[in-house]
Amino acid sequence: MTRIAIVTGASSGLGREFVKQIDASPDWNLDEIWVVARRKDRLEALQRTCQTTIRPFCLDLTDAESFDVIEGTLEQTPGAEVSLLVNNAGFGVFGSVASQNRDAGGTMARLLMLAPVELIYRTLPYMRAGSRIINIASVAAFLPQPNLAVYSAAKRFVLDLSRSLDAELGCANIHVTAVCPKFMQTEFLDKPGDATAARAMIAIGFERADRVVTKALQASRAGRDLCIPSVDMKAYYAASKLLPYKAALAVERALGIL
Repeated sequence: MTRIAIVTGASSGLGREFVKQIDASPDWNLDEIWVVARRKDRLEALQRTCQTTIRPFCLDLTDAESFDVIEGTLEQTPGAEVSLLVNNAGFGVFGSVASQNRDAGGTMARLLMLAPVELIYRTLPYMRAGSRIINIASVAAFLPQPNLAVYSAAKRFVLDLSRSLDAELGCANIHVTAVCPKFMQTEFLDKPGDATAARAMIAIGFERADRVVTKALQASRAGRDLCIPSVDMKAYYAASKLLPYKAALAVERALGIL
């Protein structure tokens, strides 16, 4: 048996932190960590810093053929068992849809929604009781967000997909966790598109990537379907369930978020 964790968006930020913490933890009892990203040099650097065998996949997950590569490698790996899948790859463009490059929305949709769905379909046959899936959503999933419309809608899809799948698979002891962090000071924010909109959206503050990963892995091992790492965002989530949408938008505007 070859016990495998797969982490997408592994070359930097949250994805790299997932690889570091998974590698350092004895809880997963892994043989290999498969790391997926576009930058080959970053993936090769991970190989030099981890104790677990790292298998790099230099792939663009907006390209449909990438999923065939991963599935094909699983088929060729003797006794492959996917113990953990972390769907983390993503990017976001701030600003109104009308102001964005016309390719931005489609690319976000493919990477944030289609890629996790494809990877879940391709890896699920290799999962067993005790396997886990972590899908990175966002606090932007709690309410539709003007100036982040496609991104917030995509993250809502991830949130709902994760919780539905957990209900479906939980009886087989395969659990799916949606993680909803604030923004983090990573390369994700290097090219936000509309800087003014970006400054407004991050008015809620930042989280540390290492803390988010620690909380996410704890929630995943415990079989929880939702992980909101910060206390203030747990309150925001509860409020989003109670307030009518227009009232919630008025509150966000008053706080300088919109």
